[in-house]
Amino acid sequence: MGFARKHWSNILFSILIVLLLVPQTGTPIKVFVQKLIATSPPVKSQENRVKIKSYDWALEDSQGQRVDFNTYKGQKIVINFWATWCPPCIAEMPSFQLLYNDYKDKAVFLFITSDDLNTVSSFMTQRNLDLPVYKELTRRLPELEGNSLPTTMVINENQEILVNKVGAADWNADEVRALLND
Repeated sequence: MGFARKHWSNILFSILIVLLLVPQTGTPIKVFVQKLIATSPPVKSQENRVKIKSYDWALEDSQGQRVDFNTYKGQKIVINFWATWCPPCIAEMPSFQLLYNDYKDKAVFLFITSDDLNTVSSFMTQRNLDLPVYKELTRRLPELEGNSLPTTMVINENQEILVNKVGAADWNADEVRALLND
């Protein structure tokens, strides 16, 4: 009896590994797990906040128009670095959409990707998302540097980075809403 149970557990484990390796099944499983573990992002204490020194950064919106980051100086800004192939990025997008729906008039939202804009457009359409997507035209500001996806930052009107979160989070959480209401 013990041998049969062990045999079945090995088979189930092997099936799970195969499911995780196949993109059509692996990505949805990874997204589901990321959604389960996503929590509200932590807010940096006053003494640990980094201040943006320069707003000299050029972006391109999804219509191909150049956007100068200087335009947003003195405003609340939510910046998310993401990709269409990134399971944690995909997991947090629904919470971003809910936040964006309620706060797009109170804060600037910049979803920065290096993915092809046709791929991004298809991704957004399939998931019923209408988030503002941008590509970088010039080198990223030093205070925004990072190599992990997703990375999200919330910047206040005083140019301070209040949140610098790597990995998936629940961006529709009460704490984030309170931060944007403040």
